[in-house]
Amino acid sequence: MTTLRSIIYMAFLGLSTVFYTILILSVIPLRNFKLRCQLANLWGQTNLIALRILCGLDYQITGLENLPTNNGIIMANHQSAWETIALRGIIPHNQTWVLKRELLSVPFFGWALQAVYPIAIDRSIGTKALKQLIAQGQEALRQGQWLMMFPEGTRVAIGEDQKYNIGGALVAEKSGYPIIPIAHNAGLFWPRRSLLKLKGTIQVIIGPPILPNGKKAVQINQEVEAWIKSQVQTLTTS
Repeated sequence: MTTLRSIIYMAFLGLSTVFYTILILSVIPLRNFKLRCQLANLWGQTNLIALRILCGLDYQITGLENLPTNNGIIMANHQSAWETIALRGIIPHNQTWVLKRELLSVPFFGWALQAVYPIAIDRSIGTKALKQLIAQGQEALRQGQWLMMFPEGTRVAIGEDQKYNIGGALVAEKSGYPIIPIAHNAGLFWPRRSLLKLKGTIQVIIGPPILPNGKKAVQINQEVEAWIKSQVQTLTTS
């Protein structure tokens, strides 16, 4: 039954992605960027509802009060595809995602991504990519966007460890914007590279903002990594 429910949900995910991509592309002539972002968030929220109905997979958030009134830099651990869907629906709509450039070539999904102006990084160009992130990240923050990042850079299976990339911390150091760390245990219910979506409740913890004032990027990054990894350890072993 779990396998069947998971297959049905994946079909829904594909169809909803096509549907919302068409909607997002159709409103581009209106030159209303806010509307495109709102539709993208609606895609995330719709899929969270579908996961609950079709797979019995829900989520619970602790620490919503830690989201500042104004925008900031969201940095979350990356265990599965769930958080790429969920954060789009949970965080306010004005989001700029940092992602690998290859995703833009994915039919429909990549087209919708391009319409909401992500920071698409070509990791093969090294320091040039880092300079791009710093420049475009600061600009997005100045424009009132939430900068969305997975500092591990890839999905990491539970029990494995991945060093955090320093790009987000550099943006924080140079811009003065806070980092809001987010930890979750989605990998317990939607494992990396797995079709199965297991019944249960994903726990999401939004931590207190980490302020960059007077700190170097290395220190900021260490604080973010330590907080997220300690929370993930608790969530995946308790």
